[in-house]
Amino acid sequence: MKRSRPPSRTRSRSRSRSLSVRALLALAVLAASVALALTMPVRLGLDLRGGTQIVLETQSTETTTADREATDRTVEVLRGRIDALGVAEPTIVRSGENRVVVELPGVQDPKQAADVLGRTAQLTVHSVLGPAENPADAADGRTEAAENGERVLPDESGQSLRLRAAALTGQDVKGADARFDQRNGAGWTVTVDFKDSGGDRWAQVTGEAACNPAGAPERRVAIVLDDKIISSPQVDPSVSCGAGITGGSTQITGSFDDAEARELALLIQGGALPVPVETIEQRTIGATLGDEAINAGAWAAVIGTALTALFIIVVYRLMGALATVALLCYGLISYAALAAVGATLTLPGLAGFVLAIGMAVDANVLVFERAREEQAARTRPSTRSALTAGFRSAFSAIADSNITTLIAAALLFFLASGPVKGFGVTLGIGVLASMVSALVITRVLAEFAASRPAVFRRPGITGISTTGPVRDALLRRNPFLMARPRRWLAASLIVMVVAGSGILVRGLNFGIEFTGGRLIEYSTANQVDPDRARDALADAGFPRAVVQSSGDGDLTVRTEELTDAEAATVTKAVAELGGETDKVRDELIGPSLGEELRRDALIALGLALAAQLAYLAVRFRLLFGTAAVSALAHDVVILVGVFAWLGKPIDGVFLAALLTVIGYSVNDSVVLFDRVRELLGRERKAPFARLTNDAILQTLPRTVNTGMGAVLILASLAVLADDSLTDFALALLIGVGVGTYSSVFTASPLAIELHDRGTGSRSARRKGGKGQGAGKTDKQVPASRTERQEAL
Repeated sequence: MKRSRPPSRTRSRSRSRSLSVRALLALAVLAASVALALTMPVRLGLDLRGGTQIVLETQSTETTTADREATDRTVEVLRGRIDALGVAEPTIVRSGENRVVVELPGVQDPKQAADVLGRTAQLTVHSVLGPAENPADAADGRTEAAENGERVLPDESGQSLRLRAAALTGQDVKGADARFDQRNGAGWTVTVDFKDSGGDRWAQVTGEAACNPAGAPERRVAIVLDDKIISSPQVDPSVSCGAGITGGSTQITGSFDDAEARELALLIQGGALPVPVETIEQRTIGATLGDEAINAGAWAAVIGTALTALFIIVVYRLMGALATVALLCYGLISYAALAAVGATLTLPGLAGFVLAIGMAVDANVLVFERAREEQAARTRPSTRSALTAGFRSAFSAIADSNITTLIAAALLFFLASGPVKGFGVTLGIGVLASMVSALVITRVLAEFAASRPAVFRRPGITGISTTGPVRDALLRRNPFLMARPRRWLAASLIVMVVAGSGILVRGLNFGIEFTGGRLIEYSTANQVDPDRARDALADAGFPRAVVQSSGDGDLTVRTEELTDAEAATVTKAVAELGGETDKVRDELIGPSLGEELRRDALIALGLALAAQLAYLAVRFRLLFGTAAVSALAHDVVILVGVFAWLGKPIDGVFLAALLTVIGYSVNDSVVLFDRVRELLGRERKAPFARLTNDAILQTLPRTVNTGMGAVLILASLAVLADDSLTDFALALLIGVGVGTYSSVFTASPLAIELHDRGTGSRSARRKGGKGQGAGKTDKQVPASRTERQEAL
């Protein structure tokens, strides 16, 4: 008779097998990350390394004047093309009435970029009337041949064709994509999708062509890009006369390689320029930030990260040390992912990346705090079993908080453009890397360490054998914070109104990215170091001036709008450093964050909040989603209002900080409401206000420890970094503080009020007085090791 294996041995083998699988997965991810980090360096932004500057000039045509409005429309089309080229964090501004200054970081082939940007990309589709009677008409690629819009152009083989007026234009195009047609052997092709009305006209054009005999020139349809026939295929014999090709799409074939097909697709997708442009000049430009600012930011990041690691180790001892190792792995994975997707790293992006390391502590803190609870509640506590239970219990909170953030990141990426789109990429990578770090790498290291005999004999070194001083004090006093939720809501409303009134009273001090300003380029007798010029202009009263080296020893100064007297002061400051000084260029420039980009960003952000509300309504309840999003709006108003009162600039750096605060605020609320949901499942008859209060007390240690991890990094940036990062750190410090407050004292009271209105009763809240603790909703969680021993 076979002897059955003891259940404990079976569980042990299963646990060891799971640990081995996670360890192999962690090693594979780390090995791939090391390979990517060593072979694919991250592209540095204009502020850190500089790049290529291309100056374009718009040209008037017979029908369109190259005025300021046409140039502004050109800027938006160029921005779409640059996004399609894969260049992140560019600067695109209108200069004067009819010039566009494009600055591209880390472009490998500036000439190819200039060629793509300079193409008008006017796409038209024509019926072919037949061969041209006078082929000489096409020798110079002549366009309009008659008042009715007919024209003569050479096809791909050089044969001159007479074309009818355009039946479709680029305005009828919905999208374009480069594809490799392996099945039909056509090689690289470009598939063009038309809008509804365009699809109907495409069917009409092909239906008319199909009425001609096979092989006849009249059976062809010409696709023209910038007065050149790029494809003129015959309509297939299977298409009947008058029916045409339905479906609203066509395929452009030709002798394309992959680069040519992709370039053609992005030109068609991006749309035509409203007016032609001509490249005036192309040059190399230096970094917008000096070496001192970059070094200060780097040192602040290193010191802040070290302080955060030290704090986690002090609080969680051995588990904290292992979490620090996992966080370093998180940094490696994130860096490798940024390199793989070709992201551009700017100084605010670097600061945000370091802050993400501090925020990635959150998942580890969630797990360790749950493990502390589990170990305190067990009659025979085992560190490894407590850790396993902690990972299992914390998984839902980690997953929900990260999924809500990923929803926002995805919508920002797909719907926004420019720096907001880039932020969506960085945010998404950070969230995914954080989950791998916490749920795989930390778990492998923690479970391996917990299974060592030396650790088993000394559970005190793990850092999770006690519940911690914060939780001990809270559970010992057991304050009923939610006894009067309306008072907290009133306090939140007062703070929001006081802060928000700054927007109306002081107004918002928009930076040069939003308002535009003035660009002055100098040629000096002696070459001027940009760092010295920045210091001199700051002393002269222009601390926010952007100074760059330009071309062969020139200097470019970009500021907000200046009076003639202020411009003279700037010139004098530069002349004192460079000797004899000549102005090469002095022009007004438009905003780099144009109206269309701002509109797209607001739409993407609004949809992201709506999607987060819908997700939270499905995963939790609608009242939880409403409370979380309302707390988020509260945080945004306070942050913007404080900056208005302080007169701080609302610029691209502030925009990055604001988006980060939004993600942080939602995470805090999700973690709290996840615990409320858990308590509701255990004790449905308990008063909702008491359950919410218990959830606050149980999750507050996590909130405090996570907040401290972020604050240590931000404080280092605020104190040690350059002025540009000081405002970034200040915005995030305000956001972290307000976000922590609002999740407890805005979202929670609002959820209670919404719940009471739904049930039509408030009496239950009064009955949940001080005498009822967290233990009434579930099994008792002892406040300390002493109480646990008494429980035994």
